[in-house]
Parts: sequence; C-alpha cells; structure tokens
Amino acid sequence: MFLSITALFAFSAAVSAHGGHQTPLTGPLQKLWYNTLPGDGGTQADSVFSGISTFGRLPYFPCLASEEEKFDIAFLGAPFDTGTSYRPGARFGPNGIRQGSRRLNLYGGYNVPLEANPFSDELRVLDCGDIPVTSFDNAWAIKQIEQGHNSLLMRKPYTSSSDAGVSRAGKTLPRIITLGGDHTITLPLLRSINKAYGPVTVIHFDSHLDTWKPKVFGGSPSEVASINHGTYFYHAAMEGLLRNDTNIHAGIRTTLSGPSDYDNDGYVGFEIVEAREIDTIGTDGIIKKIRDRVGTDNPIYLSIDIDSIDPAFAPGTGTPETGGWSTREIRTIIRGLEGLNLISADIVEVAPAYDTNAELTTMAAADVLYEVLTIMVKNGPLTVDDSREDL
Repeated sequence: MFLSITALFAFSAAVSAHGGHQTPLTGPLQKLWYNTLPGDGGTQADSVFSGISTFGRLPYFPCLASEEEKFDIAFLGAPFDTGTSYRPGARFGPNGIRQGSRRLNLYGGYNVPLEANPFSDELRVLDCGDIPVTSFDNAWAIKQIEQGHNSLLMRKPYTSSSDAGVSRAGKTLPRIITLGGDHTITLPLLRSINKAYGPVTVIHFDSHLDTWKPKVFGGSPSEVASINHGTYFYHAAMEGLLRNDTNIHAGIRTTLSGPSDYDNDGYVGFEIVEAREIDTIGTDGIIKKIRDRVGTDNPIYLSIDIDSIDPAFAPGTGTPETGGWSTREIRTIIRGLEGLNLISADIVEVAPAYDTNAELTTMAAADVLYEVLTIMVKNGPLTVDDSREDL
C-alpha cells in the first residue's frame, strides 16, 4: 500500500523533530519500522541483510549464561584455531558462517529436495552464541569446549518424545550443531557426546584422514602439542569414544607420509571413501557406501570439514586440497543421509580471511548445515537409552 502525500509529509516532520524530544512514530507510520517482510519468511521484523547475525536468522539466546530458554536443536560456536598446522583463522569461522547463512530463509526457508522447512517446525531451534574459548592455552580451551558443549547437551529439550507423540524408551536430549573452529574441536565434542551416548559412530567429511599418530603428524614434543587438527581421531579412538568398525571418511584426497597411514586409519576404526570415487560410482554410490558402513540405528556424530569441498567452491580454509567435491555434490550426499540417527554435528575449518569477497566458503558452510538441520528436524525429537549404568 502506498502512503498518501499527507502521510509522507507527516513522516518527514516526525523524522526531523527536534533532538531527544522526538515523539515515537505511531499509527500507520509505525509499520515503516516494525513490519514483517514477506521475503523473510514471515519470521522476522527486519530484512535479511539487517540486524545481528545468527544462523539463518534464528532467535538468539545466551544459553551458556542461562537455562531459561529450552531448545531442541542449538547452534553453538567454538572459535578455536590454535590446533591448526598450516593457515590459522578458523576462530572467525562461527561469525563467518552466521554471516553466510543470513539469506537461508529469504524466501521462507522451505527445503525443496527434503520437502521440509527446518525454520517452521514444532522443534525449537536457537542460536546459543559461542563458547568463550581462550587462545592462549590449548589444554584449557579444549576443556572449555567440552564443558560448554556438554552444558547444553545434557539439558532437557523444549520438545520431549511424548510431546511429539513418539513412544521410545529412554530420555530425550537436544542436538547441538557446533560451528568451528579448527578440527581439533571434534575431540572435546566427542568427549561430551560420550557422556550421553557412550561410543558413537562418526561420519567424517574431509580431505584429510585426521587419524595420524602424534609422532607422524607434527611430532609429539608435549602432550598438549600431540592433540591437534590432524590427530584428534587417533586420540578419540584411544579414549574409546568411537564405535568400532562403523566409522567412515568421505572425500579423502590428501597426500600421506606413506601407505602405513592407511593401515593406522583402519586400526583406528575407519573406512575410506576417496573423493575421486565419485567419478566412477557417482553420488548414489557414495551415499550407499556411507549408509552401509554406519547402519541405521547407531547414534551417529557428523563432522564436516569445509575442505571436503573443492577450493574452487570453498577457498577459505586452513589446508585446501584440490580435486574435491562441488557444493552441489556434497549437498546431494548430505541429503542422502536422511533417516540416519544423527545425534549432533559440527562444521569446521572455515577461515573467512582466505575467502573471496563473495563469501563463497561461508555460504557453502551455511548451506551444508541447512541440509543437516533439515534432516535433524525431520527426524523429530531425539531419545537416548537411559538404561546404561554410566548415565
């Protein structure tokens, strides 16, 4: 509706009112400031390019400071990058991913291939901000990440399984999607997950194995130095955090110290899908290999390194490797995981300083998580067997 000439003059007069004595706008003119824009999915009072940045313009609440707001799925930042071996900068990843996600509900948020809208479901999804992580002490930072994540993971969710009409034995838990951060953060996250689920199955999208023994990757001058973004899965396996022989890498294409790296990877408990296999078996073949490996009932943790995407599509990362998958291919593969028991996830190694001005990497990371979020929402409330003696 167009404003009349009289209304426009009234608006002009209101704007030019004297200093602090300006009278707040009321009546029809108030709509100029506080309206719901159809292009924003009917969820916000601002356009998608204004306001503070949360993931997908979800509601923000400082969950680590207060338990007043419950949630079913939370986005949580872990701005840590002092475990990286090549290019630092992923401490700015959480902020960059949120910036890259602003347009996700520009047209309403409906995911056409998955036939669901993760922003308008009965499950409550929040952006809980970032874990305060020190950049001066890796051992302490890893403890902060584990404790911050577990603080949210062990809370009662907004929707219980009974609320959704689901009858399952056990207690209902929320899901946490963590925004990294370099890949070292997955170790404390798996430690947190272990307190709720015990050993879990891992689907790992990456161009690198990240199962190297410390003496092979970076040496081991100290216990702190031995935990980094290339060794965290080795430590996870040694600590009993992984479910044996159900874990899988997808998108691998790195150089090695030698063939023994693959032998060690199998010992740690992973199967490998090379990036180049997509040329022979296609995305359907990749999806089948993943699903056959992990099973449908196991609790699955999903860890996605943005460098699993080719640097032509996602250049802003710490250790780029050419020959990777396109954004279209990886989104198709992620959607192929629908129906699996995804309990939590992370995306890591997004380093905005190396991105293009077009924000290709941060948008790619946000779009991948949009697929993950949609799958989680479609799966409904998450329950865990509470008959384990250690829970």
